Amino acid sequence: IRKEKFHKSQHWGFCNNVAMLVAEDKPGIGGEPLSGQKLKPEYSVFPKGMGSGAPAWVAFDKQVLSFDAYFEEEVPDKNQELYRIRHCKIYFYLEDDTIQVIEPQVKNSGITQGTIVRRRRIPLPPPHEDQFYTIDHFNINIEVVLYARRYKIMDCDQFTKNFLRKMGVRLNPPADRPDDPYTKERQKILESMKPLRPYERIDTLKQFLEHDGQVLRFFCVWNDPESMFHDPRELVLHYYLSDDTIDIKEIIPVNSGRDAVPLFLRRDKLPKYAPTGLYQPGTITSRTVLNVFGKLVGNRGRYILDNRKTGAVHQEFYRDSDLKIGTVINVWGRKVILCDCDEFTKEYYRTKYGIEDFTPVAYKASPPPKPEKTFPPYTGFGSEEDSLCSCMGLLLKPPQKDFKKFMEKDRSGMESNILRFLAKLITDSPIDKDRKFIISYFLSDDTISIFEQVQQNTGILGGKFLERGLIKKPGQELFKSEPSEYFKAQDLFVGARVCFHGHNFLLVDADEYTFNYMEKHANEFSMADIGIILKKLKDTAEPRSQEIRQVFAAADPEHSKVIEYEPFRNLIASITDGAFSEHEIITLGRYYGVREEYEMDLHFLLAVAQEQLKKNSFEDFEQLSAVFIYNDSEKRGVLPHEMCRTICKSFKLPLADDDLQALLTMFEDDHKQVEYKKFVDGLNWRENQIPAFQTIKVKPVYLEDDSSGQPSSLPVKGIKYLPLLDDLFGKEE
Repeated sequence: IRKEKFHKSQHWGFCNNVAMLVAEDKPGIGGEPLSGQKLKPEYSVFPKGMGSGAPAWVAFDKQVLSFDAYFEEEVPDKNQELYRIRHCKIYFYLEDDTIQVIEPQVKNSGITQGTIVRRRRIPLPPPHEDQFYTIDHFNINIEVVLYARRYKIMDCDQFTKNFLRKMGVRLNPPADRPDDPYTKERQKILESMKPLRPYERIDTLKQFLEHDGQVLRFFCVWNDPESMFHDPRELVLHYYLSDDTIDIKEIIPVNSGRDAVPLFLRRDKLPKYAPTGLYQPGTITSRTVLNVFGKLVGNRGRYILDNRKTGAVHQEFYRDSDLKIGTVINVWGRKVILCDCDEFTKEYYRTKYGIEDFTPVAYKASPPPKPEKTFPPYTGFGSEEDSLCSCMGLLLKPPQKDFKKFMEKDRSGMESNILRFLAKLITDSPIDKDRKFIISYFLSDDTISIFEQVQQNTGILGGKFLERGLIKKPGQELFKSEPSEYFKAQDLFVGARVCFHGHNFLLVDADEYTFNYMEKHANEFSMADIGIILKKLKDTAEPRSQEIRQVFAAADPEHSKVIEYEPFRNLIASITDGAFSEHEIITLGRYYGVREEYEMDLHFLLAVAQEQLKKNSFEDFEQLSAVFIYNDSEKRGVLPHEMCRTICKSFKLPLADDDLQALLTMFEDDHKQVEYKKFVDGLNWRENQIPAFQTIKVKPVYLEDDSSGQPSSLPVKGIKYLPLLDDLFGKEE
């Protein structure tokens, strides 16, 4: 017997003239099959060329056949049941012919359910255990044996039916679904335990889902009669719309002497009390029952549900319709007045009940006005701000500085945020009359410093004239409670007369940065606002428009439509009778002036830029060049001007925007495209350092030194007066 079984599975053969055991697929002598040998067909039953040429794991990906089945399980150790019917699902995966068996979980079954057979290829039952289940072995109303367990296939889903029909399988009619005897018996027991007449259903889920999280809030007051001082107790009532419950919290004032409790009334339904008083526990229930026999049958009663609720005790509770402003509610014997509510509550009552009157009930006097805080006068020790901080609290703290203003107006790159003016002393002394001072106003902290220009053969040492600090305006009392006023940026302009610590100065000129800054921030400096200046000039000169046109025409005998600054200034001063300050005249001249265009030296710009990059230790030139090359998709070596500016800003180049724009313009080609390689090489101070600055020297025209308040240098060379006259009086016909 052992030899016969052995020969059925495998036999001896020769491979490369060596005798060895070979598989059962090898036929015998002459190609004839051996005794008991079953050869697998070499070709499929389907002819070649039918169907898709894709592999099965691609053609049948995520395609699964689902069968409804059950199996019987014996129960030998229980007398309540002899066997069980366990329903399951058989899944056949078409991509690899694997099978999975899963039993759906049944509540309170007491059986470990879930995966019965994990996904795998399952062999056929003996004597064909050398083969595996395929799609040809499945149909409806048949039995399959998986690992010695017999499954009865009852039905399948629609996709499985369609697939089997396409495969040429004739589907059997579906089988009936058998019931589990024990489960059926348990169902009868449970049904017998249920009453024939169902209980009354009280459904609060809808109200909860619709109004969960919605709370009405009322501000209340309770006049406690037992209180010693009869002071009102402030309360906050919350009405929860989800379940019609109420809780109340008390607002305990500071230092009131009362104990702080979390809740004045815990959350629950608030009843409307009847004169009979309180009900005993258990008196009020959601359902009532009737004793059918009373105590006639052995003192044992039989109770049934009372659908009519004849003996029920009805108690009314406060609802949202009972809560209105001005209403007095009974909170367990305490009379509470509803005085006000929040906006959500008002909108709720306005929408649901159409109430529009929400006038609050005044229940307490308005708080007395807070006394104005007065400070003692300044003592003279330390600064006023530091001395004032000692009156703010017991712990001395230094005065707080405006940090936001400091960060916004501090020096950043080429933006100094410092206004510089040229000033002279207002004095009759011939020695001090010619002294020149530079007044610097720091916008970051409103401080002022003064330096005196060094002049040869005057006998006066130049240098620092006044230490940087805040300067008080003159004419203020020294020892007073109010803070002193200090000079602001709006107080400084060309032509202004200021007094710093007893020294009277006349501001006669300013640098280009100061003029540009004041014109850029014209909303802060009225002296540099061209709109205000033109309106002011128009109101003064409009009645004499024809005369003023003739005066300007007489000042231009060559009809060049341009007059020089000095006669222009004299004309404006005569028209306004001295009402215009020197700064306003300069602003007019700069707005309508003709400025000479000086060609900027490229080497000078590069030298300034390299010096700035060197001071800030900027050396990321290779990364900058790499970003330029990356953005140049066409590899032409040029990029648009605005794109180059954006890339430089992303690297945070420590250059002012005007200087960066001028540099990029210098490296533009004929098509307004920037040659970025030359631009980066020019900025590279490591490899292409420019040794010396090639500065541009612009020779300003200086006026005679006098004390008339005129600027010491001409702001512009010529003034185009025709656009000025057109803006003032309209175009002449």
